[in-house]
Amino acid sequence: MRIKGVISQGHGVASGNSGDVRYPGGTLNQQLPYFKERGLDLSTFYPGTINLDIAPYSFELGQPKHFFRAIDWSSYIPAENFYFFDVVAHFEGKRFEGLIYMPDPETKVEHEQKNSILELILPKIDGLSYGNIIEIEVPDSQMSFQILGK
Repeated sequence: MRIKGVISQGHGVASGNSGDVRYPGGTLNQQLPYFKERGLDLSTFYPGTINLDIAPYSFELGQPKHFFRAIDWSSYIPAENFYFFDVVAHFEGKRFEGLIYMPDPETKVEHEQKNSILELILPKIDGLSYGNIIEIEVPDSQMSFQILGK
């Protein structure tokens, strides 16, 4: 299924733009070595996430491409679980392959997201800004989408 979403401003902690002194360089940058030692190298992607609001859709998890349990990446918060799902983003006629990054809501203690927000890890996309609309595709076996309230 291919759906549209709007690029929205996030907390800025993944990229390090929030100014949170606990996470210099961003949370994602601090997590990268833990993901890499488990077989997922994210070094070719932009070191932050793109927050995509897919409302009026919500999502249901299927089989993730990667699932990492109890990553103890920070002394400030308890260990977290992480899901990753394949994604293809379409913007201005171009196709970008990446991943949906999802800290497990069961273990995430800060920076909660609305249930219509997906965090995308993609290559750097020139010209992308808040309010832009992009389309995404996710394998049906990994994630499904439905209209909220239906």
